Amino acid sequence: MDSGQVTYIISRLALGALASFFAIMLWSKTRDIAWMLMVIGTIAAYVETVYSILELFGITGGTVPSIGSVPLVSIVLPCLPTVFFIAAFVVMVARKYRHR
Repeated sequence: MDSGQVTYIISRLALGALASFFAIMLWSKTRDIAWMLMVIGTIAAYVETVYSILELFGITGGTVPSIGSVPLVSIVLPCLPTVFFIAAFVVMVARKYRHR
């Protein structure tokens, strides 16, 4: 593993941890469903980052369900944050149009 990969891994872990920390702090202060979905999306993005790094090191594996040769986790985890962000934006848009 070269220094570029180490820098990539450390930066993704550090920035993801920082974003997750502030997201959890926000979660404890708000009960707004749109913001809660944004927080869950941020945490899901960090989970995907950690999983992809574990996969890079070869730690993940075993008997996991697969679609063809691709593990289901590798398909679902990258999409999960986007699904939560979409749900949050839908809630925000619906709230704006409902007040008109």
